[in-house]
Amino acid sequence: MKPFQYRVEKDDEGRPVVDCPYRGDQLLAHAMYNKGTAFSHDEREQFKLHGMLPHIVSTIDQQVARAYRRLMRKTDPLEQYIGLAALQDRNETLFYRLLHEHIEQFAPIVYTPTVGKACQLFSSIFRRGRGMWITPDDQGRVDEVLASWPHHNIRLIVVTDNERILGLGDQGAGGIGIPIGKLALYTVAAGIHPSQVLPISLDVGTDNQERLDDPYYVGWPHKRLRGERYDELIEEFVKAVKRRFPAALLQWEDFKKGNAFRLLDRYKKRLLSFNDDIQGTAAVALAGVMAAARKTGVPMSEQRVVTLGAGAAGVGIGRQLRDAFIRAGVAADEVASRIVLIDSKGPLVEGRKIDDAHKREFVIPTRHAEAIGLRADDDFLTVVKKVKPTVLIGTSGEPGSFTEEVVRAMASAVDRPAIFPFSNPTANSEAVPEDLFKWTDGRCVVATGSPFDPVEYNGKTHRIGQGNNVYIFPGVGLGALIADASEVTDAMFTVAADTLAHKVSDEDLDQGALFPSLTQLRDISAEIAARVAVQAGEEGVGERLSLEKARERVKDQMWTPDYVAYRPVRFKDRRTDDD
Repeated sequence: MKPFQYRVEKDDEGRPVVDCPYRGDQLLAHAMYNKGTAFSHDEREQFKLHGMLPHIVSTIDQQVARAYRRLMRKTDPLEQYIGLAALQDRNETLFYRLLHEHIEQFAPIVYTPTVGKACQLFSSIFRRGRGMWITPDDQGRVDEVLASWPHHNIRLIVVTDNERILGLGDQGAGGIGIPIGKLALYTVAAGIHPSQVLPISLDVGTDNQERLDDPYYVGWPHKRLRGERYDELIEEFVKAVKRRFPAALLQWEDFKKGNAFRLLDRYKKRLLSFNDDIQGTAAVALAGVMAAARKTGVPMSEQRVVTLGAGAAGVGIGRQLRDAFIRAGVAADEVASRIVLIDSKGPLVEGRKIDDAHKREFVIPTRHAEAIGLRADDDFLTVVKKVKPTVLIGTSGEPGSFTEEVVRAMASAVDRPAIFPFSNPTANSEAVPEDLFKWTDGRCVVATGSPFDPVEYNGKTHRIGQGNNVYIFPGVGLGALIADASEVTDAMFTVAADTLAHKVSDEDLDQGALFPSLTQLRDISAEIAARVAVQAGEEGVGERLSLEKARERVKDQMWTPDYVAYRPVRFKDRRTDDD
């Protein structure tokens, strides 16, 4: 018999109801079923809770208000993170309702930048497990390990091998904080039910000596697994996922660039999957460029982009921009000179030795490089002076690398420079927005990877839009699922970017923001999901749906965090997913 699954049904009068197999303290201890003081007096009698709760029956709104007030007593973001995690561990519905109602305030807590600190201090703040850890010791029985997860109707998995956690590098087992945070945002934004998501850390060791030297480190205490054994473990893991959770989409997260590209290319047609660092970041950056084009009046066909950083994010952005340029009518041959990527050794130009295979598709041919005087040994400032970019994007993880000299050089060549310091967490940002406005005499348009406060310049307040992947990945994931897609294609991300760009209002642009408010996140995700589902059908990788039908299906699939009535079920009456 399969484990009992949480699912909302209809009673005889058409009202939502959930079959509940738990009683007493067992029910209060089950985060997915617990309502705390919101259990009605009738439910308290039915489920043997009488006397185990205070007399007053609270509404979920009252509980949200209490939980919010409690969290606001904590001034340290990490303490707020711990408080939110504790709430999630005892009452998932209340946790998601609170996060939904205060998404702008708490998204930076459950995800970047605070989650980075939580990953670094994971062993010190560990309370209880959430998600799964798979180590090299599990090789040969990964399928058995996955079978122990209590929920079998999994639709969404976020997995990391912990090697490139944000801009913080290798964090070992603590990297699980990234999948946990991403899946919390999936549930809030796309309504994927929390019983249908699974965060996984492939804990293959760590090369972070500080972690290995920590006597309290809770991860697999060995140097990072590499080579053939690593590939064998990944292969076994993918096969086990396909067997145990055949209806699930898998999101690769925070793998180092070499493995990120290799695993994406190897498995994207074998397993419904995508890499958010490559494809999600690229789509949100493209949406920002599209919005900037509206703000500056420079059409997409005339943009020139320089990206500092040629890792997973930089190359992913390059791929999306290349597709957008071609769609805008730029000749394929000319696109090569419109996208300039710079790594630690300089611009990617022909004749320079480039070891990383994923970078080679953005090597600028000699004839184009010579036309603008670009050389392999040019430094960042020189590249900016020669290319005269309309858009400057940072994915380097090097704080302060957008220097005053570089920014002033860019601003001297274009009227409205669009500058995107996209590295996160906040401490890794290539520039601070306040400086960018000062160095460009207020002419710049800015989007960042981490949250920043509004900037006051010359009597005007500029809202700083955050190019957060959360605008993209929930809608793409939900869209692929409702279309029963066999593959997540690059075109789906282009559709997502275009949809997001059109959600930026004229009012947003007037305030300086290239992205909409996070308060619109659920509506944005729903529209992206519908359009991605339609795109899947048009490409022949999913069910063919009209936009109207896709929107209906999205609405039917999105879970709203609210309490529903419970119907008692005896153990022998429990139904399985086969019924």
